[in-house]
Amino acid sequence: MKTLKLFYALALPLVLISCNATPKSIDYGNDGCYFCKMTIVDKLHAAEIVTKKGKVYKFDASECMINFMKEFNKQDIKIYLSNNYTEPASLIDATQATFLISKNIPSPMGAFLSAFKTKADAKQVQLEKGGELYSWEALINHLK
Repeated sequence: MKTLKLFYALALPLVLISCNATPKSIDYGNDGCYFCKMTIVDKLHAAEIVTKKGKVYKFDASECMINFMKEFNKQDIKIYLSNNYTEPASLIDATQATFLISKNIPSPMGAFLSAFKTKADAKQVQLEKGGELYSWEALINHLK
């Protein structure tokens, strides 16, 4: 009985840690895109998904993340993240972001898609570069 209690005392923390659904840093120049297999180097456009079980999928562009979602059970996803265009390498909640599609801002996979933490930042860049603004939901519908 003591052995069983000891097993549970040791196993429970491991289970809790292994199911910890938190983002992981992207190792630019080393990590590969789960969808297109390219090496992630662009600090303005990378993205990441974290599942409810804690599995992390990294992408070289938000468009790769969105294309991946077409083949994945969305019910299993806990967090969607995209790089903030105005803060390179800084991941933001993609579902709360404002997205800009501008032919004047190339992204790794050619969708010209950039994410912004605030709508004000997106509007400012839109004034300089042109393009169309989208919410997360509008972007998903646009890219279907």
